[in-house]
Amino acid sequence: MKTRTLLMVGCLLAGTAVTAGAQDLPPEKQTALEAVTTLEPEVRRLSMELWRYAETALQEHDSAALLAGVLEAEGFTVERGVAGMPTAFVATYGSGSPRIGVLAEFDALPGVGNAAVPHRAPREDGVTSGQGCGHNLFGAASVVGAMAIKRAMQAHDLPGTVVLYGTPAEETVVGKVYMAKAGVFDGLDAVVEWHPGTETGVRNQPGRAMNNFEVEFFGQAAHASADPWNGRSALDAVELMNYGVNLMREHVKPTTRIHYVIPRGGEAPNVVPEYAKVWYYVRDVDRESVEQYYERILKIAEGAALATGTEHRVFLITGVHEYNLNRPLQELVEVNMKLVGPPRFTEAEQAFARELQAFLEVEQSGFDDELHLLEPEPEPPSGGSTDVAEVSYIAPTVGFSVTTAAANIPWHSWATTACHGTEAGVKGAVVAAKVIALTGADLLTRPEVLAAAKAFFEEQTGGAPYVSPIPPDQDPPLPPATDR
Repeated sequence: MKTRTLLMVGCLLAGTAVTAGAQDLPPEKQTALEAVTTLEPEVRRLSMELWRYAETALQEHDSAALLAGVLEAEGFTVERGVAGMPTAFVATYGSGSPRIGVLAEFDALPGVGNAAVPHRAPREDGVTSGQGCGHNLFGAASVVGAMAIKRAMQAHDLPGTVVLYGTPAEETVVGKVYMAKAGVFDGLDAVVEWHPGTETGVRNQPGRAMNNFEVEFFGQAAHASADPWNGRSALDAVELMNYGVNLMREHVKPTTRIHYVIPRGGEAPNVVPEYAKVWYYVRDVDRESVEQYYERILKIAEGAALATGTEHRVFLITGVHEYNLNRPLQELVEVNMKLVGPPRFTEAEQAFARELQAFLEVEQSGFDDELHLLEPEPEPPSGGSTDVAEVSYIAPTVGFSVTTAAANIPWHSWATTACHGTEAGVKGAVVAAKVIALTGADLLTRPEVLAAAKAFFEEQTGGAPYVSPIPPDQDPPLPPATDR
């Protein structure tokens, strides 16, 4: 970040920091904060309902209906089924500029269901999916945060628009990718999002860009013993492709991540497999590197088909950029996080966390109840990939995390599902809703912060328009329709 930009941001936010420290809030922010306090029971109700539904990617029909219905009752205009996805929706209140977006996620993960207890135990209702990433809390807090912004706008006659985006299928990195491709996020001045976590603080690392794709091979079946010479094995092609990619690993950067599974590898050992499929993720710290490695892998797939006498087909399911951080918005959010403070857990809640940690044989430190402050520069990329990154290349975007799960436990697991079904998890969601509400009020009333965020965004992107990694005519990968 250039020194000039840092100085400009520091000057813009210095006054807010003093005000927050004095607990002397502008009336718009006070109203927004009070609205969340009033709506705390709604955060709890929505969090628990979404936890109970535990609907997986692009199957979140009850979850989307619940959140969209609450927003509609609040006075938002709701458009359902956007970007070709039945569980995607957009809820809008107000008109004109500034136009502030809030992102909400609600999908669960397959196979990580658990009762809300500090040990491995199935749910009594038999549901095996679970909120191992805390999107039940994510969706609830974002919706209530947007409702609080709306109430502040209404109470103080604030011009502008708040838009809550119900974004499905984040776990498969699909929802926002196809919404972005469809232009759903165009015209926003700023976007706020959050995520449950094991720490509380502003997001300050960009994650990894990624391509998620399948390669299918088509061969010729034959008896594997009587006449194997008449067969052409699609599984051989998959194995040869994987071998080529594994040799390629020696010649990629340390930041690169390549992983795969074989969803289809044949039906029986005595039949030469005529069909096989391999599913790949390739990631790196920027979009350009991902594209380079993707092209190399496609050539390896082509070579495997030629070598085995098979045909092949590639389907790019989804692709994302790395997250485009926006320092002015990061510093604004940190001011509001200092004002709200991290969640405060009871001794009983800490005991729950320690019991869970003991069961998993990790350090028994309980819930992290500290606020982790921004470093002067972005941190190195870590973790996986997110479709929020696509939004961050369309409009200035800021994210933060709040502690909702015990420290040091495996993420995307039954253990995080258990935490996200507790009152301790809900406390994190309430903190998040307050930070969203305060930040939204700031963005509606402080044009100088929006101007700084836009200038930083233009500097980071070079003014280049957003280009989706997905082919223009490709539809979302919807699951087969089921009776409801």
